[in-house]
Amino acid sequence: MTLLATLWLAGGASRGDVLGQVVVRAVAWSMLLLFFLFGERTSPVSRPVLLLAGAGLAMVLMQLIPLPPALWQTLPGRVLLSQAAVVAGEPQPWRSMSIVPGSTVNAAYSLVVPFAILLIVSGLSEAERRWLPGVVLILVVLSSLIALVQFAGVTINNPLVNDSVGKVSGTFANRNHFAVLIAFGCVIAPAWAFSANRAAGWRAPVSIGLILLFALTILASGSRAGILVGFLAIVLGLMSARSGIRRTLGRYPRWVSLALVAGILVATISTVLLSVVAGRAISIDRVLVDEAGQDMRIRGLPVIWTMIGSYFPWGSGLGAFEPVFRMNEPFQLLKPTYFNHAHNDWLEIITDAGLPGLVLLAVAVAWWIWASFQTWWTLPQRQDAAPRLGSAMLLVVMVASIFDYPARTPMIMGMVTLAAIWLSERGRTSALPAASQHL
Repeated sequence: MTLLATLWLAGGASRGDVLGQVVVRAVAWSMLLLFFLFGERTSPVSRPVLLLAGAGLAMVLMQLIPLPPALWQTLPGRVLLSQAAVVAGEPQPWRSMSIVPGSTVNAAYSLVVPFAILLIVSGLSEAERRWLPGVVLILVVLSSLIALVQFAGVTINNPLVNDSVGKVSGTFANRNHFAVLIAFGCVIAPAWAFSANRAAGWRAPVSIGLILLFALTILASGSRAGILVGFLAIVLGLMSARSGIRRTLGRYPRWVSLALVAGILVATISTVLLSVVAGRAISIDRVLVDEAGQDMRIRGLPVIWTMIGSYFPWGSGLGAFEPVFRMNEPFQLLKPTYFNHAHNDWLEIITDAGLPGLVLLAVAVAWWIWASFQTWWTLPQRQDAAPRLGSAMLLVVMVASIFDYPARTPMIMGMVTLAAIWLSERGRTSALPAASQHL
């Protein structure tokens, strides 16, 4: 659990120059070394996840291979760079496919996190695996509590990430990425409480309270995308635990069940409305006040589409978006701040990695669709806990990636890997704690 705790504390930023990246990668490499020296695999490494991660690493390394000048000059979008050597009166050097090799090297180093998660999880016992959803839920609760302290006006400056002091973002630098982590809590809480293989007991009211806490935290964060992913996560979480909920409510008369559901809905809606009236729902305020036409995400979209066409089919280089965007940025978009990412990770991957990135994305999504179909529609209810959680969490990240780049932070990257492992374990027993275990 050391790696998860480190990711939670220091893995909330995507920039390669923040101190947290050094801490996270040092711990990840240390965990890998300790595993190879003293660890023992108690279960096979998830093959689909390993193949996808391996393909991603191979794609990054391929972009770092030096190419002869004649071959490099045939790559699309390199004319301006090739002219630099001509102006300087120097012969064309050997260059890598990536326009910014240093950024691509950083992208390669970042992949130590998913590989560390993969190997460490393979060395956990069955009992330890059952604790993982509860551990993730605890980390989400702690993040929510930190956000509440920030919302109360207490200044918290995390030296490990490039956070904006005064914003409600927990241990993250970006409130949208923070909202994704909180959304994971909305997915896990119902399944943790209403597992199909035990009675809900005290967990039922606690999970309802947690979902309300998570919803209000997302509203307070100011994340507009968080409203969408939070609502999606609550729906998916309830769907994943529907058999346990149905069994719990089945013990009471039908009118009691209907009254309970209606009461929860009324309490939730009332709480949200009170938050809005009191001016505490910053996310909703930003939806109503901000003008979409002034949002750089929308204004920069035509440039991104142009970049995709300019560098296709090989891309400009993974991690190279920011300097490459500056090369293509029109004068009307110039401003004191810089556009660090496309804020649509689907498009940015295609911009950076070209056709290979598009193919890898298609393969990953196809695997998710196939595995999710088996998980949600063919598995027995008593075996669906962890795979359905994994499927739902991956969908949350995929939707959030339309508006931002959450999977570029080590924390969300680790959660994506963990969710993919859960999804690949269809047919295993539930990963949630058994009836005799207490969280």
